[in-house]
Amino acid sequence: MMQLRIAGTVENSIVDGEGIRYTIFVQGCPHGCPECHNPQTHSFEENKRVTLGQLMSEIKENPLLYGVTFSGGEPFCQAAALAELGKQVHDLGLNLVTYTGYTLEQLLTDGREDWMALLNETDILIDGRFEADKKSYECRFRGSTNQRYLDAKASVAAGKAVAAALE
Repeated sequence: MMQLRIAGTVENSIVDGEGIRYTIFVQGCPHGCPECHNPQTHSFEENKRVTLGQLMSEIKENPLLYGVTFSGGEPFCQAAALAELGKQVHDLGLNLVTYTGYTLEQLLTDGREDWMALLNETDILIDGRFEADKKSYECRFRGSTNQRYLDAKASVAAGKAVAAALE
């Protein structure tokens, strides 16, 4: 039974990607970006442990969901479990947005099996560390202008960043 360490969830988010989303904030982040929006998620100390089944049960309860978002903390620190959850999300016909402080290029270069599994389940990847000096309220679904809104599947296939269209 796979489990995740999480800081919490938001059942009806409209700020973490297109449409109404179920957002999971994972616990633990190695980046420590100054002025991060979620500093309470940085510690790798266990906050709350949940099973994938518990999360899927909550996700299935909302027929209005357009998708699920993995945020953090750093989702790629729990990539194997999130990749499995991503498969289950797709089986429901929902899309998946994953936020990461890593860049697509870092994920592809490292090529870790669990990272690639999560990347391959992701529809939209929002990559790059939050940079306070580039903070902008005009970047939809992103906190700073250096962060990119990418078509994850097209990016993996091309081996380079491919921007996704915002609806």
